[in-house]
Amino acid sequence: MESANAGRLPLPAAQRSRRGSVVATMRPKQWIKNALIIAAAGAAGALGHDDTLGRVAIACVAFGLLASGIYAINDVRDAQEDRLHPRKRFRPVAARELDPRFATGLGLSLVLAGIVLCAAVGPLLALVGAGYVALTLSYTLLWRHLIVFDIVAVAGGFVLRAVAGGVAAPVTLSSWFLVVVTGSAVFVAAAKRHAELRRTDGQRDRRRRVLNSYSASALELIIAGASVVALSAYWVWAFSLPLVHGIPWRPLTMVPFAVCLLRYGELVQRGDGEAPEDVLLSDRPLQFAGFAWLAMFALEVHAAG
Repeated sequence: MESANAGRLPLPAAQRSRRGSVVATMRPKQWIKNALIIAAAGAAGALGHDDTLGRVAIACVAFGLLASGIYAINDVRDAQEDRLHPRKRFRPVAARELDPRFATGLGLSLVLAGIVLCAAVGPLLALVGAGYVALTLSYTLLWRHLIVFDIVAVAGGFVLRAVAGGVAAPVTLSSWFLVVVTGSAVFVAAAKRHAELRRTDGQRDRRRRVLNSYSASALELIIAGASVVALSAYWVWAFSLPLVHGIPWRPLTMVPFAVCLLRYGELVQRGDGEAPEDVLLSDRPLQFAGFAWLAMFALEVHAAG
């Protein structure tokens, strides 16, 4: 049963069209996370091989559809909770703009389409896609309610995207690269919890129960530890390859990578980080550091080619 306060929370003044509600439910802005699929193939220097770029592009679209399908299904389940959230209450299902049965059908259709696209690239990618669906659905039903496991499950979604990039290429990913991705993913997931905890400070009745088991200092410790793991693994990975024409291109990319982590950590301390995609798309210094990393990495791949 909905709380008495839920019905009094303001909803959007202007109702979206059916098409607008469907797009909002799919959350295409979240597809930026699929850059990890491209990064995985690029880190192995495989993007210029044969039809690799096309296969990776299809994998990106497939995982976008899978993620959007899960969002639609989760929005139905979380509608009551979302109506208590200052930002999530505007989601179409929570705002009663989209019928829950329609949203469920939309979600299942998108998931099926994503799996079919994965299978078109290869059966192994379909298996990774199915694993991603299983993880994200089990997160909603179980892991999100368990301390630490909720962070690990969110991070696992990022790691599976990187694995998908390697499978789509296909190329064997460096173990150290996967450690970098894992450390960075735990960093981002813990930052999400830190931002949620700060936003609901003094409002225990409006926060998820698992947040009551966390403290800001514990989450900051996890964030710091994950950043150390990510930086250390990046160092080993960057120096594991020979120099290209005597220039340490890969080690040099560690500078903008470190800047990205430090800048994100600074934003987390300010209370940001609950929506990583918003942070990435709005913070200019973080974008500049990211483009610098991409440019230096592209130069290394070009020089090696």
